Amino acid sequence: MISSSMKVRDVAINSPHATRVFEKLKIDYCCGGDRQLGEACATAGVELEALEQMLEETSPLVNDSKPDFQEISPAELIGYILETHHVFTKTEMARLDALTTKVVSAHGENHSELLAVKTLVRQLCEDLTQHMFKEEQILFPFIVELEQSRLQDRRAPFAPFGTVNNPIRMMMIEHDTAGEILRELRKLTSDFTVPADGCFSYQTLYQALEAFEQDLHQHIHLENNILFPKAIGLEQSVPS
Repeated sequence: MISSSMKVRDVAINSPHATRVFEKLKIDYCCGGDRQLGEACATAGVELEALEQMLEETSPLVNDSKPDFQEISPAELIGYILETHHVFTKTEMARLDALTTKVVSAHGENHSELLAVKTLVRQLCEDLTQHMFKEEQILFPFIVELEQSRLQDRRAPFAPFGTVNNPIRMMMIEHDTAGEILRELRKLTSDFTVPADGCFSYQTLYQALEAFEQDLHQHIHLENNILFPKAIGLEQSVPS
């Protein structure tokens, strides 16, 4: 059962299949996860009862091969994020850059919005490259060290940034920026709608952008709504 006062992120956490429905309805469950469900439904133009029915219908489609993200350890969750989302993001960024260059070259004269799409894609990729580097080199190793400290009943590792809240806050700000770029891309492309004269590469680009958006939503959801709260709780449980 869901209610209008529930937070979007709580529905996404407790019912992982809900993210499929949220994607379809364009309900932000990652950066906008703090919104109440009633407010999110009103913005999306869908009744709460209709959402509940869609969730019920989608429930059997849950991928049981995925771990229970609430139950696994922070280190295990980090491993999943790295292997599933960071690898995908890095692979797709190279592909998107080549695709946008090709499509702009072929269709940019007739579709001027493609020039803005190319600029935004490059900005997003540059931002994500730096973002993931900071996670992989600084934040994630520190969270793993925090977990080891608790397991081994020893003091917390030295934090050059003061508290884990500080890099987490920065990562969440960067997530918000990525979310804004994704929304602008969707607006510029009319929800990734290929024009009548679009070639196969044009279609491939828009399909790739939409898949990239969906994966990044899942990626940010796992960090903002599950990993980061776990890390903050870890730090509070380990003596400094």
